[in-house]
Amino acid sequence: MKIVVTGANGQLGSVLVRELSDGFEVIPLTHEDIEIGDPESQRTVLSGIKPDVLINTAAFHNVPKCEEERDTAYRVNGYALKELAMLCNELGTYLIHISTDYVFDGSKGKPYVETDTPNPLNTYGISKLVGEIYIKNYSEDYAIVRVSGLYGLNPCRAKGGRNFVETMIYLAEQGKDIKVVDDQFITPTFTLDVARQMKIIVKNHIQGIIHCTNEGETNWYEFARAIFRLSGINANLSPRKSDPVVDIKRPFYSVLENKVLKNAGVNVMKPWQEALKEYLSKRGLL
Repeated sequence: MKIVVTGANGQLGSVLVRELSDGFEVIPLTHEDIEIGDPESQRTVLSGIKPDVLINTAAFHNVPKCEEERDTAYRVNGYALKELAMLCNELGTYLIHISTDYVFDGSKGKPYVETDTPNPLNTYGISKLVGEIYIKNYSEDYAIVRVSGLYGLNPCRAKGGRNFVETMIYLAEQGKDIKVVDDQFITPTFTLDVARQMKIIVKNHIQGIIHCTNEGETNWYEFARAIFRLSGINANLSPRKSDPVVDIKRPFYSVLENKVLKNAGVNVMKPWQEALKEYLSKRGLL
């Protein structure tokens, strides 16, 4: 089976390439290899490969920049997915597209399942939902995999190379006062766990919308506390509330439930606390 991974040098794409290479023929494509927002680039590159599976992690996912560069956000995260879906139909390719918890507004107040109705609050979330809609309407063989609060061992290019965990550690080591919001509830998710789960999704050819996060829920402040408690790093950490004037509008509750995976009996996503321990251990901080 031939699998193409786009965004292959990103935080998630890089670990997908590594994990899937154990058992599959994986072809990694970076932004230099293919421009997902350009249908001509899509066709030229993918028609030459004819993959059995395409895992699309390529996206414009810097939330503040999406507000500033809306045309780019809609083109890359949204409109381009129509052309990509139709191209995959032509090639007989199973399309797996990575989406986000930000398609929800947080008003439900309990974990969102795959059948819940999206209602995004910001440009990033809206553009990702547009992409989902195009895939659902035009793809004949797809999975939309929604993730949440990703962090991984490879740099997060959209956030200057540091994920949330690394940012917290860096600020603490610099002796900075750290204020983190305590009113946004999420499930922080380790990219390695997503990659392990993705192998199962591919092998079982699971279709439709799939939620794929670590288990449980927390807020960003409590997640930061857990990072410092487990790593033994001293930090000047305090909670704060979201500021509607300064902060980009985000859902206050965007916890996802992996209902499709659980119903299929293939959910291997572990509790977020265990995932964080594994991450810190691999970083040499436990």
